[in-house]
Amino acid sequence: MKQNITLALEKDLLSELKVLAARKSMSISGMLSSQLREIVEQEKQYEQCKNRALASLRQGYHFGGRPASREELHAR
Repeated sequence: MKQNITLALEKDLLSELKVLAARKSMSISGMLSSQLREIVEQEKQYEQCKNRALASLRQGYHFGGRPASREELHAR
């Protein structure tokens, strides 16, 4: 379901937007809707990637071997 909103734009921006929309055979509303949808989708993907990366960090990595002893760490 679509809902109307009111948007305030500078006149020169609106003029350029009208020309751009006409070149793409789209309405200004359609262009804005498409761009906003893309922004929201990118943000969702970013959050998913961030959550996966944080989960991997919390799980940690196993590089094999055993933890070094105190003596091994401080050996010169």
